[in-house]
Amino acid sequence: MKNQPEISIAAIILAGGKSTRMGQDKALLKIKNRPLLNHVCTVAQDSLNCVYVVTPWIDKYQNLIPASVQLIEETIILANADSNCPLIGFYQGLQQVSTDWILLLACDLPKINSEAIKRWCQYLPEVSDSKIALLPLSNKGYEPLCGFYRRSCLPLLKTYIEKKGKSFQKWLAQHPVQELPVSDRSVLFNCNTQEDWLLITDN
Repeated sequence: MKNQPEISIAAIILAGGKSTRMGQDKALLKIKNRPLLNHVCTVAQDSLNCVYVVTPWIDKYQNLIPASVQLIEETIILANADSNCPLIGFYQGLQQVSTDWILLLACDLPKINSEAIKRWCQYLPEVSDSKIALLPLSNKGYEPLCGFYRRSCLPLLKTYIEKKGKSFQKWLAQHPVQELPVSDRSVLFNCNTQEDWLLITDN
């Protein structure tokens, strides 16, 4: 059996949303006595050597994350807005990373764990060269903010954004994506509202 070539992987964590539905900054919510953003960074670090946080608010978050996590400043490019859509944040982060694959995570994943990430990484060598991403699939479509993207998708993403595209789902629909098998789908749970957060804190 031939040895598989080593695959380089980095994590990008998006922390650029306004948390409008939550009513407060989701990244600052406390889980296990630490901010949710710190929790997601720490989990990613347990699995991968390089972890980045993309955010317009460097000063706000720089003391909340592990020292070895690198911050990438997100530039607001949407007219009359004080935050970008996640796709644009990802694009700006992707420009700064040089690994073969990027694990993209939202900052509001309280149940994400390093065991799941390590297991998912094992699927990457088997992904067809034609696929731009390895993502969980739900009845609503692919889960874009908890999965892997090839860095080589950058030109495709650039073209889509230059045409004023902002939707992750619409962009993914234009390209081949492979499904990421997820045995425990609770790790994909993300908190958008106070009701979502209560489901976590009540357990």
